[in-house]
Amino acid sequence: SVTYICSDKTGTLTQNKMHAQVFCADGRLVGGVSRDLPATFLQTLALNNDAVRDSAGRLMGDPTEVALYEAAAKAGYDGAILTRSAPRLTEIPFDSERKRMTTLHRMDERIVAYTKGAPESVLACCTTLWTSNGIIPLKTKWLLLVAEQLAANGLRVLAIAMRPWSRLPNPLMPETVENQLCFLGFVGLMDPPRPEALEAVSLCRSAGITPVMVTGDHPATARAIARQLGIAAAGDRVVTGQELARLSLEDLKREVKTVRVYARVAPEQKIEIVKALQDKGEFVAMTGDGVNDAPALKRADIGVAMGRIGTDVAREAAHMVLLDDNFATIVTAVREGRRIFDNIRKFIKYAMTGNSAEIWTLFLAPFLLLPIPLLPIHILWINLVTDGLPGLALAVEPEEKGIMQRPPRPPQESIFAHGMWQHILWVGLLMGGVSLLAQAWAYHTGSAHWQSMVFTVLTLSQMGHVLAIRSERDSLFQQGLLSNMPLLGAFLLTFALQMAVLYMPVLNPIFKTEPLSGDELALCLALSSVVFVAVEIEKWSRRRGWIYRDD
Repeated sequence: SVTYICSDKTGTLTQNKMHAQVFCADGRLVGGVSRDLPATFLQTLALNNDAVRDSAGRLMGDPTEVALYEAAAKAGYDGAILTRSAPRLTEIPFDSERKRMTTLHRMDERIVAYTKGAPESVLACCTTLWTSNGIIPLKTKWLLLVAEQLAANGLRVLAIAMRPWSRLPNPLMPETVENQLCFLGFVGLMDPPRPEALEAVSLCRSAGITPVMVTGDHPATARAIARQLGIAAAGDRVVTGQELARLSLEDLKREVKTVRVYARVAPEQKIEIVKALQDKGEFVAMTGDGVNDAPALKRADIGVAMGRIGTDVAREAAHMVLLDDNFATIVTAVREGRRIFDNIRKFIKYAMTGNSAEIWTLFLAPFLLLPIPLLPIHILWINLVTDGLPGLALAVEPEEKGIMQRPPRPPQESIFAHGMWQHILWVGLLMGGVSLLAQAWAYHTGSAHWQSMVFTVLTLSQMGHVLAIRSERDSLFQQGLLSNMPLLGAFLLTFALQMAVLYMPVLNPIFKTEPLSGDELALCLALSSVVFVAVEIEKWSRRRGWIYRDD
């Protein structure tokens, strides 16, 4: 099952530090930065803007608005100063359907409406065009081609327009205010990708996670950014919101697994994309920051909201919040989640195998005509020493090699999958078997230390087991003993405590043990090592693909 992450390019993948370039409507200036911008153009950037300065003088607000404010301020048109002579009277806020925003300001004895938004949306409301030679009729088709060229270079393009009024329009509606506008020019905004975004996307792909860009930007902009980040290849299709609106649910389900970039998408269409992916059996994680993203965040299997620029509504609807608004953090979380899940499996495997070995030892001894091999104090000691520190040390086991090169685990997969329950069964039997073998040899040779030998073999075989299961595939000799120092310390401490129980006279009466001879201790060490060797052979067989194949 492939996991998808639906991400808007302006959120987790980029720095959210817009850099604005302005392109006037004059044909001689389009495609380059004008050195003689009209005052009205720069006033529009500064006044049709919700960015504000805090007490320390830093600009606060949406990255797009901040970039526009800075561009105007560098040319000598500071919004805070302009607002004193051209106060905002009212506004028609941006919405996802109109894709534009208009503010109305009083300037001397007249009212001026400033509009900015998506090129195709603003140009549809314009009838005239500003040039250095005066106002001329609008050539919409040519300007749309210019916007397309700018977007193809990876710029997020906004169109700027204005209209003077003798008095405040009535009624104050988009239909009455946003018409017969004079087009002033384009603003191209570059949102630089985060340096770590390309590597993060590559890691996603190697881990079986397919990033999908869902954005409200121009298709050419979305395609350029997606190719730059490795989300889409040169020939990949970009599906627009208009195309989505024409697709039936069944058609969308057929195409959704092959589409990597969606552009000019309405908020409600994000839900459709998420639902279509889920209906195809995919596990969907989605990032978002706005109020309109909340329904899709809630619908996704994992909704990820932006902690810095995200709205309260988005954070409430999401399952988790990114404090740094960084896509690479999601990938880091996936890596850490896989490591934690692996270590949980190792702990369960270790604890259940050891406990099953104790059960097998006590259960099978009477059938082999042997006396009860362990006393209650022995069982309590084994559970305390072997399941304590060594088990906890498994929690800090470093990630295994290739952890981000394996496919995602299906959500419905059991934690005992990939041969885990078989391992618990046969290794538990093996531990019990070598413990009973030590008892049988000592008991039938007349040794008085047979109970201490069973006790020692069972304890030390679990120590060999914990070293062997640090990886499900790699040998301990490949990993190295020093790669998990807490576990090595727990192993040495447990061995020392077991020796103390055997050879310290003050502890013998408490634990009902007796010191073993050199030969008896050597036999215990040899028998307990059988478990370690057997598990290493199991991992060798797994690497050869003979058992527990992941595919």
